[in-house]
Amino acid sequence: VHLQTGQCGNQIGAAFWQQISGEHGLDGSGVYNGTSELQLERMSVYFNEGSGNKYVPRAVLVDLEPG
Repeated sequence: VHLQTGQCGNQIGAAFWQQISGEHGLDGSGVYNGTSELQLERMSVYFNEGSGNKYVPRAVLVDLEPG
C-alpha cells in the first residue's frame, strides 16, 4: 500500500501514479490499453483489479488541510 500525506506528498504521489499507470499500459480511468504481457505481469504490486476490468491504485491519500 502506498501512503501519500499532505499537499506535497499528494502532488508527488500524483506524478508517481501517472508514471506507473503509463508504464503498465493504463489510461486515466484505470482501463488496460497496453500491448505487452510484461505490463500485466506485476500489476498487482501497485494496483487491485476492480469491477469492469478497471485497475485501482493500492494507496491511501491523506491531507489535513480543509478544502
